[in-house]
Amino acid sequence: MKDYLVRGLVNSKNCRVFACQTTNLLEKARQEHDLWPTASAALGRMMSATLMMAAMNKNNEKMTVTINGGGPIGTMMAVTRGDGHIKGFVGDPHVHYTYNDTGHLAVGVAVGTQGTLQVIRDMGLKEPFCGTVPLQTGEIGDDFSYYFMASEQTPSVVSVGVLVDETNEILSSGGFIIQLLPEATEEDISYIEEKIKDFPAVSSLIHEGKTPEEILKMIFDDVEITDRQDLFFTCDCSREKMINALSTIGKQELQSMIDEDHGCEITCQFCNTKYQFSEEELQNLINRL
Repeated sequence: MKDYLVRGLVNSKNCRVFACQTTNLLEKARQEHDLWPTASAALGRMMSATLMMAAMNKNNEKMTVTINGGGPIGTMMAVTRGDGHIKGFVGDPHVHYTYNDTGHLAVGVAVGTQGTLQVIRDMGLKEPFCGTVPLQTGEIGDDFSYYFMASEQTPSVVSVGVLVDETNEILSSGGFIIQLLPEATEEDISYIEEKIKDFPAVSSLIHEGKTPEEILKMIFDDVEITDRQDLFFTCDCSREKMINALSTIGKQELQSMIDEDHGCEITCQFCNTKYQFSEEELQNLINRL
């Protein structure tokens, strides 16, 4: 089944809902970055939450989410334009921890809690909107829930999960978000809390073959699906963009690349594509500057 996201409304419970399956795009990211299981789980959870957050706005704004909790995984980043395409990376892809008592992947240990979750929305205005909150658990879902409450004053349930095979392949990835609307009552909140209390792990449901729509219907019988969007892991890097990046480092640095290395190689953080530049190309760039 291909990856996709749905958006919906539950009028009887005064909330809006989102759900996604991201198994294939995370598997592509795993292969491109050589992710170990806990790193896969961290990036997968982050990309699922980021895609659903981007779907909350219909104007295709660029959204960049950065998490750094001081843990061994380092800085994590995901970027999307709300068009279903996402790219992302983690600082150290070779991170793997499990909790002794459950054997589950210890994402919180890998990410850490001594840091922040930052969301930058670039809507094409003079200044992008930037919201930053301290990390709560490093488990990603809890941290996005806290972000919605603290930064956007929107009470939200965020459930994201990843299941990884013993061979490191991604078995399932995805999640759902429930957001209360201003009209929500105490009864609505109680209903959602009761439903979520013992709700199965979203990664297990996806692995069993449940679709995003079916997962939402397990919580709300009368959910109305209003939109659907296909999802992909894609990088928009190019040789031209790398030249633009080189042009920002200055003539002196470019000259030292020519003198010491007789050229340079740049690797894209998001997809690991390597770009080679010769002495002649660097000299032409110096001349242009």
